[in-house]
Amino acid sequence: MDRKENATEMEKSKAHIIVEIIEYVPNAVLSRTIIRKTTGNITVSSFDTGEELPEKSSAFDTYIQIIDGSAEIVIDGTKHKLKLGEGIIIPAHARNSFCAKEQFKMISTVIKSGYE
Repeated sequence: MDRKENATEMEKSKAHIIVEIIEYVPNAVLSRTIIRKTTGNITVSSFDTGEELPEKSSAFDTYIQIIDGSAEIVIDGTKHKLKLGEGIIIPAHARNSFCAKEQFKMISTVIKSGYE
């Protein structure tokens, strides 16, 4: 798996079409930062068919929304199949992983405030 990330924030006060700001790349997972702040961040990612993100956890709740295709997300051992337009909250400290049975794009939103 090839994983690439663009950590530069997107230009402010400029409209964009969310599904078009990141492309699919063969055999890769790409991520692009929309907003990155100390209090949280928003990232858009694309997964090619067959790509996975290994199990991990975050100290904060994470909201995932599928904006193209469908994804398999495992949260604390329970599989969730999300399709276009659906979202799910991954609780703080929950073990989670992603698997692309088909290409998909998602928005990931992490809010870090409220955990002080």
